[in-house]
Amino acid sequence: MAVSRPSSSIQAASSIDPAEVGRFAVIAPQWWDSDGPFRPLHHLNPTRVEYVRDRLAAHFGRDINKPRPFAGLTLLDIGCGGGLMCEPLTRLGFTVTGIDADEAALAVARDHAEGQDLEIEYRAATSEELAGEAKRFDAVLALEVVEHTADPALFLATTGTLVRPGGALVASTINRTPKAYLMAIVGAEYVLRWLPRGTHDFKKFRRPSELAAGVRGAGLTLEDMTGMVFDPLRDRWSLAPDLSVNYLLFARKPN
Repeated sequence: MAVSRPSSSIQAASSIDPAEVGRFAVIAPQWWDSDGPFRPLHHLNPTRVEYVRDRLAAHFGRDINKPRPFAGLTLLDIGCGGGLMCEPLTRLGFTVTGIDADEAALAVARDHAEGQDLEIEYRAATSEELAGEAKRFDAVLALEVVEHTADPALFLATTGTLVRPGGALVASTINRTPKAYLMAIVGAEYVLRWLPRGTHDFKKFRRPSELAAGVRGAGLTLEDMTGMVFDPLRDRWSLAPDLSVNYLLFARKPN
């Protein structure tokens, strides 16, 4: 059977930034340390899971009160790291594939999933490589990834090809605002030291209009944008209309 291929420009190029991969590889053994350098993601994760679960349940007509409500659906997590999103979504019934350019993170992800008796396919691959294989998934996640890519436009274009017709994309990133600079870089990296210095580059933050344009250009229909805000008094994240710092995007691919 002949396999259709995306354009040669997507196959030949890569959105991977080797410097970013190397930076995360150094701290990869600490992916599941909730008090380590990935502490912010551990705190953020319940809010991300809630948004992904509820949006995809509404999109696919699934009842989240039933066991494994997403059974029969495939999900790709791009830039999966140590598997913080892959594991809870596998428990919800998705057949999950996690890809990352960081082999050290994938080794941690595989070991942790095995310890939890979870079947998750982890691959050292890029979104461009999967697009070249004509892979398609019911749901695709690109969470806290686009701001670490070398070519955001290419990354979003390729990501769009990985969503099957009728499927959905959930993406998240950081807005390029003075408030985001103060909170995500000055506060998180220098004052509170939640993240290693240099984790984020302000120039790579994406405004909601920029992310939306990239998603639409990839052939997807924007359905929602929702902010994620941190409450320091309660030490927890929640969903909110405020898009000024962290925010999520939901889009669908027309049939």
